[in-house]
Amino acid sequence: MREIVNLQVGQCGNQIGSKFWEIISHEHGIDRYGKYVGQYAEQLEKINVYYTEGSDGNFVPRSILIDLEPGTMDAIRSGYYGSLFKPDNFIFGDSGAGNNWAKGHYTEGAELLENVLDILRKESEACDCLQGFQLTHSLGGGTGSGMGTLLLSKIREEYPDRILTTFSVFPSPKVSEVIVEPYNATLSVQQLIENSDQTHCIDNEALYDICFRTLKMISPTYGDLNHLVSLTMSGITTCLRFPGQLNADLRKLAVNMVPFPRLHFFVPGFAPLTPKSSLKYRNVNVLDLTKQMFDPSSMMSACDPRLGRYLTVAAIFRGQMSMKEVDQCMLDIQKHNPSYFVEWIPNNVKVAVCDIPPPGMSMSSTFIANTTAIQEIFKRINEQFSVMFRRKAFLHWYTGEGMDELEFTEADSNMQDLISEYQEYQDAEVDDEFVENGEAEEQAIEDY
Repeated sequence: MREIVNLQVGQCGNQIGSKFWEIISHEHGIDRYGKYVGQYAEQLEKINVYYTEGSDGNFVPRSILIDLEPGTMDAIRSGYYGSLFKPDNFIFGDSGAGNNWAKGHYTEGAELLENVLDILRKESEACDCLQGFQLTHSLGGGTGSGMGTLLLSKIREEYPDRILTTFSVFPSPKVSEVIVEPYNATLSVQQLIENSDQTHCIDNEALYDICFRTLKMISPTYGDLNHLVSLTMSGITTCLRFPGQLNADLRKLAVNMVPFPRLHFFVPGFAPLTPKSSLKYRNVNVLDLTKQMFDPSSMMSACDPRLGRYLTVAAIFRGQMSMKEVDQCMLDIQKHNPSYFVEWIPNNVKVAVCDIPPPGMSMSSTFIANTTAIQEIFKRINEQFSVMFRRKAFLHWYTGEGMDELEFTEADSNMQDLISEYQEYQDAEVDDEFVENGEAEEQAIEDY
């Protein structure tokens, strides 16, 4: 099997992760106690990708739940799906990181690290053929950002040939839950650039907009936002979990989506997003899904893809549909909007189709874009960082944990380099001389 080990770090990471397990347990017909209650064989065909089988035939999520304070763990344990998780895989401290990246990365987080790596080794050794690791965390707080990135660097050392994919919640433009968010996010992004293979950038504000504008919810809760994220997470891994006409796994995604090693930050999306009141008036087809996927209002990051260009795009369709129709719709989008796709990557849309739709839907699609417009997010964080760092505000909390000011300067310049790389590839044109040479060669061959 192509197993994946899931790590969820910090309060945000654990809440998203728990919602993800709820969704895929429902898809695979697993009840809250790990018993199989489904109806069709495909649900168990590749169940080992995310679950290990216990001695009494129940299924246990291959997941490690980590936090530096016990509150989140208690909430998950006492929740509806609390008894699904293996008790040994709850790892928590008792002091918390206090929204301080340095505490999560260097002091409190480092103390828990060995315990986490022990359990990670056990989970990995029990796998037949480990595909990789997925991490859910946020970049604004202390544990998810500090300890999450510490774990990433250690996993990269121990398993250099496995795929590392992260679902990272970035600070929102208008809503700031934490004053020192720009510091935590900048220090984390530097680690993500070095150690992650794919980072899906999720943004609370973009999720709120989807809930308000598209789903017409009056007062969305964090549960609703987490549900949206977990739909996307389950969509990205569909082809690993169910049989399909055209498969994509984490490695295929990485190879097709990342043209340059540092540019692996993706904007995710999901379709169809329909208000409950309008469900009975809508019949979803492939054209609908394709249009909604590319619609800026259904992107889960607060950046507008119309302000940049797509380097690469992946679309994972689910449900009974014709491959010909899927290919035609994707080709039409590229033909009608050529200026939004870079022309120096000729076929830059990857498509995967899985036959089994999500429960309660006839078909759906998950969208992953590697767009240069994502530099908006980094610019915004960088501006907020610079304003505070110029005055050395709040810096004593970080230097008090043993950090050096140089680390901040280095992280800042690394992010600025990333922004200018995205800008450079956005402005890049196809080399005319190269095209002429290619045409001349073809002509010479014909003459010969």
